[in-house]
Amino acid sequence: MANPAYLSSDQVLDLKTLTARAAARSPDRIAFTFDETAERLTFYDVERRSNQFAHMLHTLGLGNGDRVGLMLRNRPEFPLAWLGIVKAGAVMVPLNVHYKSVDAGYLLEHSGVKAVICENEFVALISHAAPSVAQSNLVISIGGTQDRALAPLLQHASTDPLSVEVGEESLANIQYTSGTTGKPKGCMLSHGWFLRFAWRMSVVQHGLNETDVLMTAQPFYYVDPQWNVALSLLIGAELVVLDRFHPSSFWCKAREHHVTWFYCLGVMPKLLLKMPESSDDREHNVRYVTCSAIPPRDHQAIEERWGVPWYDTFGMTESGLDINVTPEDHDRLVGSGAIGTAMPTREARIVGADNCPVPRGEVGELVMRGTGLMDGYYRNPEATAETFKNGWLHSGDLAHMDKDGIIYFVGRKKDMIRRSGENIAAAEVEEVITQHEAVHMAAVVPVPDDTRGEEVKAYVVLQAGYCKDDVSPQVLSEFCAERIAYFKIPRYWAYRDDLPRTPSERVIKSELIAGEDDLRAGAYDRVDDCWR
Repeated sequence: MANPAYLSSDQVLDLKTLTARAAARSPDRIAFTFDETAERLTFYDVERRSNQFAHMLHTLGLGNGDRVGLMLRNRPEFPLAWLGIVKAGAVMVPLNVHYKSVDAGYLLEHSGVKAVICENEFVALISHAAPSVAQSNLVISIGGTQDRALAPLLQHASTDPLSVEVGEESLANIQYTSGTTGKPKGCMLSHGWFLRFAWRMSVVQHGLNETDVLMTAQPFYYVDPQWNVALSLLIGAELVVLDRFHPSSFWCKAREHHVTWFYCLGVMPKLLLKMPESSDDREHNVRYVTCSAIPPRDHQAIEERWGVPWYDTFGMTESGLDINVTPEDHDRLVGSGAIGTAMPTREARIVGADNCPVPRGEVGELVMRGTGLMDGYYRNPEATAETFKNGWLHSGDLAHMDKDGIIYFVGRKKDMIRRSGENIAAAEVEEVITQHEAVHMAAVVPVPDDTRGEEVKAYVVLQAGYCKDDVSPQVLSEFCAERIAYFKIPRYWAYRDDLPRTPSERVIKSELIAGEDDLRAGAYDRVDDCWR
């Protein structure tokens, strides 16, 4: 077991010290396994190789708050470069590998990136999107042959620690949130943010320790694999990194690598549940799963199929890990939609429009305060002030709290539909639609209506092998009518091959409806029984 004193929230360290301590405590233990390439790094490897990155950056004149972009897939260079960046006193800015010149250019310009480490295929994109970086000859490629190829730059870099002081309050990342509306906002995350997040995750539920094997399937440019790295270093456990999330092979990988714990998002168990059942579904070493936004109607089926408890949790890039279901509460809360109670060092309230607490059971906005929050949005004081009001971080999520302090998620404040005086949570309708065996994914949006104020529209992606002639809007409407109130059933239905999504698999509804002057056009109208 890991030393409890070392995991104390009062002894949060910086990432530089954390990496060195992990190497000193367990030098020969495997830290990271990369499934796609079968490459394995010990904690000693991680310390020495990340030190090389730090020395390389220092030699190039980078450090002390300089922003360094990373545009890499799930490969060893990502965590090694990130740790090297923060060891040099610099700040990492991760870029989505699917970005093009406009969205990549915005992040590079807004964050003021001075150098970028990227895969060779992105060199031209970065050079076009950030000409100042290219002119400084600081686009460093992996696998390339140009002057700034990574391998020769690292070849003679020292593996010893770089003599640069960093602390708990030092900035580690500017993590741009892939919001569903507006331009991304850069969350300023300190070394302490990552350490406090890792500490909370290590002690909740059944606790995690060096005997565990962790697994992540999300892209490294998203924050979840990053705090998984911090968690691995904190407790001395192996972290298995998949190239990305594949529903068809996910559990096979968990069995192959003897995984005991993983974190995932609510869309993932839904996709996993749609995979064909297998006789070896329960043949694995996973002892529990932590998941954000477990679909309530699927929760029991998920646990029964794989024979392992799934614990709901709530967190944000802005705040880290905030709320979770405990082992004591788990059994009675399965399928209830509860996200749990506030975690150690976190305080949570449900407030009304006046920012005052609402009575227990009443819906309001979830707000939080405590240690380990972001330092604000980079170069965006207005958004920072809007989020931090009266000393509380406003989540933008609607919830209610019962008499025992259990919090229940209702939906996003901006993702509610107001129809004839009734409030409809888009998430609830989406969950019901995706219960249909032929539906792969669904997104629900409001449509302005002169009579009702707003009507409900559903965008549906069908499972492979199905088409809208097989699964008509009438069929889906009847399916909904058996499960939710009549006023929640979508009036308008549209089919899509796919939906635009963020790296965290949230549908980007602003992109989904962009360019549609009339959201009724091309959709089936359930009331008038026609395609418009």
